[in-house]
Parts: sequence; C-alpha cells; structure tokens
Amino acid sequence: MTDIRIGLIGAGYIATWHADALRATSGVTVTAVADPNESAAQGLAGGLGARAFSSVGDMLRAGVCDAVHILTPPHLHEGIAIECLEAGVHVLVEKPVAESADATRRIQAAAETSGKCFHAGHNFLGLPSYEAMKNAMRAGDYGRISGCEITWALPLAPLRSGPFNLWLLREPKNLLLELGPHLVAFAQDLFGDVTMTHAEVSKPALLPGDDPRPQYIRLFARAGGVEVTFTVSMVETIDDRSVTLRGSSARARLDFAQDVLIVERENPSDLIVNPLRRQLDLSRQHLWQGVKNAAIQLKSLNTQNPYGRSFRGMDAAIYDGIHKGQPDARFAGPSAVKVMQALDDALALLPPESLEVKAPVIRSHDPKPTAMVIGGTGFIGRALTRRLVAEGRDVRVLSRGRTGPFPDLPDNVETYQASLHDLDGLTEAMKGIDVVFNLAKALETTWADALKNDVGVATRIGMACEKAGVKRLVYTGTIASYDMSDPARTITEETGFPDDMTDRNLYARSKAECERQLMKLHKERGLPVVIARPGIVVGEGGPLQHWGIGRWHGAGAVRIWGHGRNILPFVLNDDIADGLVRMIDAPVEGQSFNLIGEPMLSARDYFDAIHEQLGARIRVAPGNLYAFYASDAVKYGLKKYALRKPGLIRPSLADWKSRAHFSPFDNRKPKELLEWRPEPDRARFVEQAITRANLFGW
Repeated sequence: MTDIRIGLIGAGYIATWHADALRATSGVTVTAVADPNESAAQGLAGGLGARAFSSVGDMLRAGVCDAVHILTPPHLHEGIAIECLEAGVHVLVEKPVAESADATRRIQAAAETSGKCFHAGHNFLGLPSYEAMKNAMRAGDYGRISGCEITWALPLAPLRSGPFNLWLLREPKNLLLELGPHLVAFAQDLFGDVTMTHAEVSKPALLPGDDPRPQYIRLFARAGGVEVTFTVSMVETIDDRSVTLRGSSARARLDFAQDVLIVERENPSDLIVNPLRRQLDLSRQHLWQGVKNAAIQLKSLNTQNPYGRSFRGMDAAIYDGIHKGQPDARFAGPSAVKVMQALDDALALLPPESLEVKAPVIRSHDPKPTAMVIGGTGFIGRALTRRLVAEGRDVRVLSRGRTGPFPDLPDNVETYQASLHDLDGLTEAMKGIDVVFNLAKALETTWADALKNDVGVATRIGMACEKAGVKRLVYTGTIASYDMSDPARTITEETGFPDDMTDRNLYARSKAECERQLMKLHKERGLPVVIARPGIVVGEGGPLQHWGIGRWHGAGAVRIWGHGRNILPFVLNDDIADGLVRMIDAPVEGQSFNLIGEPMLSARDYFDAIHEQLGARIRVAPGNLYAFYASDAVKYGLKKYALRKPGLIRPSLADWKSRAHFSPFDNRKPKELLEWRPEPDRARFVEQAITRANLFGW
C-alpha cells in the first residue's frame, strides 16, 4: 500500500495537532506545509521532513501531495478547498468547514465533480470512548433513548481579554459556527438528521466599543425521535464537555474532553443494597477510567492526551476509508453539509438583533498617527493605545489582521499590517512616527526559534526605528528575567540578570537577550530606547486564569507557585499604560524601569479578595517548588535520553522559585524619575483588579 502524501495548509496552533496525529497514522506521510508566513511554514515542515511553501498554489503545482488538511481561518476554507479539489487532491477541512451550509454544499459539489473526497475535521468523533458509547447504544445496552444533552462548557478567554481580531469574534454568529460543529456532529452521527426547534443566547460579553457577544447559547432540537439539548457556555466555569444519553435502561455520560465514559444503570438488588451497589459500580468505573488514562499518559510520556487521541482516531478512520475506496460517513462531505445546515437553522431562530455587530467602524477622517504600538491588540497594548488617544495622540497599531479592538476610535487609531521579519516594511510603517512601543512577544519552544522570532524581531524593530528616525523606542521586557528566588534580596533596576540563563525558561531568557541586544544598539549606535518591565498585570480585560500566579486547573482550582504567603508584584494595567506614556518625553534614554505596584497582596490574599468581592471560592493549593523541579528533571531526562529530543532546557530550581516571586521589589526609580504613581490604596486596587475586572465573564 502506497502512502498517501499529505500537505498541511496553515502552520498555526492546530496544525501541530494534525501533524502529530498524522505521524502516528499508518499509510500516510506529511510531505508539505503551506503558509504565507514562510518562517512558520519552514519551522513546522522542518520537524516533519516536509517541504515548505508560501502559497497553496505553489504547493499544488509542485505535485507533492495527494491530500491536504486545510487549517486556515474559516473564512478562507471554501476557496482553498475548492482550489485543492479542482487540482485533484482529497481535502480535510477543519471545523467549521465553511461559514454556511451553502458554502459547504459548494465544496461538496467540487468534490463530486473532481472524484475526490471531502472530509470535515470533526475530530471528537474519533475518540475511542465515543465509539464505545455509540456501539453500546446501537446494541440496545442503554435501552430506548429518549433524550440527549450535549454540552460545551469551557471558558473562552479571548471574549474577555483578547485578542479581539480573531475570526470567531468578528461577528456574534461566529461563536456558534466555531463551537457548534463539535456538538451537532455528535447528534448527527448518533441519531441522524437534526431539526432545530428553538435557540436562545444570554450572558453577553462586551467587546471594545460595547459590542456584545453571547457567552451562553442553548439550542433545542430533535433527531431520530430523540429530544436533544445543545449548550454552549463560554463564561469562566468548570470544564464540562460531554454527551449524555438518557435511556430506559441506563444513563451514559461521555466526557469527551477526558475520553471517559461512565454508565449508570439500575440493578435488581433490594432497597438496602441497591444504592450501595449502584455507587460502588460508579466508583469502579471512575477508578478504571482514571487508571487507564493515567497508564496511557505514562506509557506515552504525556504525548497521547484525549485531544490528541481524537485526531488520531479521526485520521485513522478517514485514511483507512480512502485506501479502501469507502469514505467514512461520519466525516464525509454529506454529513458536513447536514451539520452546517443545522447550525444555519439555529442561527435563523435567534433574534436578528443578537447577531448584529453593534460597533461597526465608521471613520469621518483618517488618523494622523505619531505613535505606534506593536502588540496593540493585547492586554497591555489595548490600555496603552486608549491612553495615548486620551493624551491627544493618534496611534498606528501594528497587527496581523486588518481590524483591531478599537471600533469606537476610528478617527484616532489605524490598524496597519506589516511583517515583523521585514526591515523595509517596518521602516515604511514607522514613517511619521515619533514613538514606538514594542509590546510584542513570541512564546517559542526552542531557543533557535526564540532567537529568530523574539530576539531577531526586537532587534529588527530597533533597526527600523533608527532608519525611520523615531525619537523614542519603548520596549517591554519582563521581571521574569530576574532571579527572584531569594526572599532576602530586594530587586531594583540595578539588579542584574543571571550571567548564565541557559537553565531559565525560554520566555525569561529570550526577553533578557532582547534587552541586551537593544542596549547594545543604544551604546554603539545611539538607539533611543527605554525598557519597561511590568510586574503581574491585572485589571479590566485581564484573565482570571493568570499563570503568573499559579498553575490553573480550570476556573475553579489553582496550584499557586510556592506557599503563596509572600507579597506579589501586582500592578494595575492602567498604571502600566500610565508608566509607558511617561517614558515618551522623560530624559531617561538608555534606562530601564521595573513597573511594580505598591506592595499589597499575596497570592492567598488575591484569591481571598476574589471570594469576598465576587462570591466565588476558588480552590487554592500550595505548590511545592521542589516537587515541581524534581518532576521537571525527570521529564527532562526522559525526553533527552528516551525520546532523544533536541534543544531541551535543563531544569533549574532557581527558575521554579522565581515563579513564586519570592524577592521583593523596590519601585522608587520610576516614581522618582517618571513621577509615576501606581495605585496606593488597597481598596481601590481591589476594586479595579477584581471587582470591575469582570473575571468570570458576567
């Protein structure tokens, strides 16, 4: 059997899941990666032994693939899918396969004309536990099924903290189109055609410009004589992604996020033994499922989590079907059309006003920017951009997208597209700009990638500022670059970073190297740079699950770094924006500033305040840093010597202790030289950091 050659179109986050699953699928080989971002395409292709292309057309003309996985933003799916089908290759399209049922039908028509297969990326249908549930239901093990509840309850952080230029936030309907296919695909596969009967939305989140997006969607439907309820919840809630079947003989609940199937049955014991036997049976099932999944994770060294297994199951079914000439109906085009039609029907049942974009961009005149913010769509960047406008400046926001989170400021903010890897393009973008704020960061997994996509980018931005004659470059580093492991040492701007940072996390190491390179340009060539290092930034628009405080396990539980009793370097986002703006004209060229708020709260204090102000008790546990370090060391050894992975970071106890921020900070320098005044009152700080921050989404 000749391997099917696969091309990946899109090299973003989801592409890594597809790549890993395809490498574990027999009968296929990944031979190509296409992405307009050449460095992204090359980075993914290099690890797969594949060829990289900067366009779909180039990849198709090269004749290096028999099938493609289309992993781009959804509004591009239809055009790319039809182009690939007409070129004579099979296509798998990530969900949603298109923006409407009609668009999906056009893809299916192209597949039928070309004689090639069109599949939808409804990956959860490939989970082993789902297949077990489906087989048991069809065998009658659960009796007659009368009702089904299918739930996707998982916090969607971008609704509250951005980035707001994502496709799924462009229109209210996109949220249902993004998450709904998972749920409807289950019902379609289990019971047949889905008929929507009622739809409702609630708990709106206000995007910038007071543009609402629903965070709670409930749909009622019938399929094959079964009453089906679909629930999508995106507020901060405990993770509940499940399919529950209510039958005459049993209730089966599939947790498809964990690949766990639990079946609750009646038993014929007497009234005394019956409840005990029932709970013992459930306990046995839970124990077995937990042990089984732990064994899978241990054996695979944490490379086969449930999400990854769902892709493997999907790919195995799809490509086995193609090899046999019998496409798997679960994923095939006709099923995709029915799923999208059901979602179109659900949208038609919603009040039209709930689907309107309330804050369209209406511009009376073009902005005349004198300030540029790189990373302006992020948490700090949004607050900074608005502060600059309040100070009377028009702003150019450098972004990958064409729109930004400022629909209410069309006359003052423009969104500009330029590659951070293009020196000439950056220089052109800086024409007429007096001050550039570089808030960009790259969270890479190898030092080589960090050098290219973080350090290289920061240096290139500095060089572009020189060429364009920018008067001031403000770069945001991070306090994470310090060694904060010693409670007895107070950190000031005179405190140096460790000489050897090879055992520090990549983010801390990369940011420190960015600073070093920029200061070198300042000393050797006069680059007018100032460096800001924000602390743990909190406030409106920030996330509940802040990883600067601890390791989160959903919205309801967190293991804090260390004992959690030391005061943390919290700072309000508005205060950060104020400090950055003060760096524009102050005579502080070549200096750095730690923007740390007044000492107020420990990690435990912070979570106590959340409980007091919002009525939500988050389960907090201390994190043993020695245990974290030991676990890290074991993983390092296994990955290096068992899996032979290159480019690993040697574990460091100081790095783990630094996450706890044991060392206190002295913030006198920015207060003296910038006349910066972070919020000094604890009650007002808590009001802004927690009460008004909308941490839970409603």
